[in-house]
Amino acid sequence: MKPYIPDALPLDNLDYQLLFGLVGDANAELARYDGLLQGIPNPAVMLSPLTTREAVLSSKIEGTQATVDEVLEQEAGLIKEGEKYKDIQEISNYRLALYQASEYLKTYPIRLGFIRELHKILLNSVRGANKTPGEFRVDQNWIGKAGCSIEEASFVPPDPLRLLDFLQAWEKYLGYDDSNFLLQTAVVHAQFELIHPFKDGNGRIGRILIPLFLFQKKQLSQPMFYLSEYLESNREEYYQRLRDISENQDWNGWIAFFLQAIAHQAKENSKRVKEIMELYEQMKIKVHEVTHSQYSVYLLDAVFSKPIFRVTDTTKQLHTTYGIHEKTVSDLLRQLKEANILKVLKAGSGRRPATLCFPKLINLAEGRHVL
Repeated sequence: MKPYIPDALPLDNLDYQLLFGLVGDANAELARYDGLLQGIPNPAVMLSPLTTREAVLSSKIEGTQATVDEVLEQEAGLIKEGEKYKDIQEISNYRLALYQASEYLKTYPIRLGFIRELHKILLNSVRGANKTPGEFRVDQNWIGKAGCSIEEASFVPPDPLRLLDFLQAWEKYLGYDDSNFLLQTAVVHAQFELIHPFKDGNGRIGRILIPLFLFQKKQLSQPMFYLSEYLESNREEYYQRLRDISENQDWNGWIAFFLQAIAHQAKENSKRVKEIMELYEQMKIKVHEVTHSQYSVYLLDAVFSKPIFRVTDTTKQLHTTYGIHEKTVSDLLRQLKEANILKVLKAGSGRRPATLCFPKLINLAEGRHVL
């Protein structure tokens, strides 16, 4: 099988009659979602569980097996070794890459150098760390069943000797204003996946690029739109639609699938954001009623950003950030425990501090709609 040669961008063979109806639906749902985002005073804190969920699901597409609960438990020091720990490390790297990308994009546009930096973060100290993190591949690779030869491959990415030319053309397209920003986002994601510039981690980088590109195009007020839930649920079709581009040049089928994904996921994301905001407002009142403390909102924000935590970590964080006395924080956490807002996940013993959790928020993050 010969290496794939990507189509020149912008594409000139799209069926706009087919696609523009889907564009309208996707655009409307995305705009509604962004309206909600703009109404959140501290999205990085309030939507932290959704960011973790995205990292879990995007990594799951690539074969990791860990849940949101387990990622949060590992961060609180409860999972320290084994296969599960390695999976969680990959997910933590994905989330770190998302956060760092969000900061970078406040000042600079997406560039190839930036994508290499993201890749370095993604593969740091995990499986694939031996696959030249942060470097575009210099070898011919292929995709197929384990151990298959290039002749038996289901897909052979572009020749490494031509890779940089294709990547530079793709980078140039990022700065181009195509007929519609959602059509362009679909093309940006698929073309990156088909160029397949890294030895490992291409899928995850490609999915991180979706919210980043929408943010760069000023269609999102925060680079926080997560599509992996839909792509993971429809994994077979996701891969087949990408294959159909390389095998049959079927860009229309891929873009239609992508637009349906955006419309569906924007609706789901909106629902989940509303639930998290409702929970936050309920808890703001409840935590104040329970503690009667001037620090209740700081405490609530800390619990929202880290819904599984060691008591000593949160105590230290609130003392360092806001100057709240450590004994005061301990007393406030005890009151929330007694009111059944927080639960003990692991009791303290000797020098080991207790680990607490906030079940209502974790249920929402896991997609268990329990308020």
